Amino acid sequence: MRFHIAVDIGASSGRLVLGKMVNSKIVIEEIHRFENKIIRKDGEYFWNINNLYNNIIIGLQKAAKLGIDKCTLGIDTWAVDYVLLDKHGNRISKVYSYRDERTKNAIEEFSKFMSLEEIYKKTGIQFLNFNTLYQLYVHNKDELKQVEKILLIPDYLYYLLTGNYINELTNASTTQLLNLETKEYDGDLLNILGLKRSQFAKLIQPGQNVGSIKQSLKEKYNLPECTLISVATHDTGSAVLGVPGCDKNFAYLSSGTWSLLGVEMNKPINNKAAFENNYTNERGAFSTYRFLKNIIGLWLIQEVRRNYNNKYSFSELVDEALKVQAFKYIINCNDCRFIKPENMIEEIQRYCKESEQNVPHTAGEISRCIFDSLALTYRRSIEELEEVTGNKINTLNIVGGGVQNKLLCQTTSDVIEREVIAGPVESTALGNIIVQMISSFEIQNITEARKLVRQSFKIDEYNPCKVKNLSGIYEKFLKLCILK
Repeated sequence: MRFHIAVDIGASSGRLVLGKMVNSKIVIEEIHRFENKIIRKDGEYFWNINNLYNNIIIGLQKAAKLGIDKCTLGIDTWAVDYVLLDKHGNRISKVYSYRDERTKNAIEEFSKFMSLEEIYKKTGIQFLNFNTLYQLYVHNKDELKQVEKILLIPDYLYYLLTGNYINELTNASTTQLLNLETKEYDGDLLNILGLKRSQFAKLIQPGQNVGSIKQSLKEKYNLPECTLISVATHDTGSAVLGVPGCDKNFAYLSSGTWSLLGVEMNKPINNKAAFENNYTNERGAFSTYRFLKNIIGLWLIQEVRRNYNNKYSFSELVDEALKVQAFKYIINCNDCRFIKPENMIEEIQRYCKESEQNVPHTAGEISRCIFDSLALTYRRSIEELEEVTGNKINTLNIVGGGVQNKLLCQTTSDVIEREVIAGPVESTALGNIIVQMISSFEIQNITEARKLVRQSFKIDEYNPCKVKNLSGIYEKFLKLCILK
């Protein structure tokens, strides 16, 4: 039996997940979970990268104790954040988090050197002020002069385990530095940053062999013999691979801290409509593009729960929301005020008051406001997708932690007036493992993999129920979206 381990790290936690094929089904098992927190110090936000590496070692030790002496291993994390290394392979500076405020005005400043339209034409990537392009633009110039290699988070973790430098393509595309035509780092953008192509590693595709784990690590920590495979190292790229997606006209929604809603394409779309709607063309595995939009997702309810000092579980917040009248309170989830407020509950209340709505007060009212507003946001994004791509969307496939919220799934189906396919929950780790299995010739291709996902994991289906005055509710929401 072949064993595959997915290292799947998100903005709040990470885990190592074991995958294998049993009786023609994919079976996965979590073998180690750990916390990942943004560190705040002196007004800056950064990651404890050593903690991530140490927990990968701990997870592999646990795998060895389970009797696994040989495996493949892939790593996925969030996008855009990077590590700077000197000529000796040592870190030059702290590893900043995308939530750090240093890039607040970076897009506006950078546009003085190149227009937004030209940047989008070159890269096809949506404008987010924390994209790597803008993080590097504001980074200390003296530190950048010392840089031998710039690696994204998963690239760096691969380096620590193997000693080999890589820039994996799906994640590299999120930097807003890759040129759509040349499929390489764009020289004009690098010149503005004062960087050279040689400061980035070789771009590699998902499925390529990165190398074996260092013998010194294997011996020191009694680890399995690991062959590291480059998976879709951006967690959304891995999550999309785990979508069952049997209907060819499907959209996907990776529902976690962020909601990533889009479609899988064979070619990028970087026309005026895509630019104006701020859609992104991130590279996917197997010569695909993830044409999608970033939407503030379950971060809203995560922060509300934190503001209540974790008094409620997420399921209890859903139960409370069920007691509240639907669509009584609505917010524009993508308003920048919700990205990092001091208090999410108070920010939602202020928004409702300023927009002359009823103001939610109870945990149920706040929660219902979030779930209803997310569903309305998804409808707007699906309509935009259909308009920009020219393709009809029949079903929405939701994967990730959000599938556990049955209220949100049903409300989404009701609002978008389409079938919702929900599951699997573990799509990101699963997509990571799928690439390893394809690389190991256990699975032929992604089409076969998606059929296996459907056969191997619990999938729920939601059909739309009629919502009274849905057109009026949606019109109200659209008006909120254009308010400044």
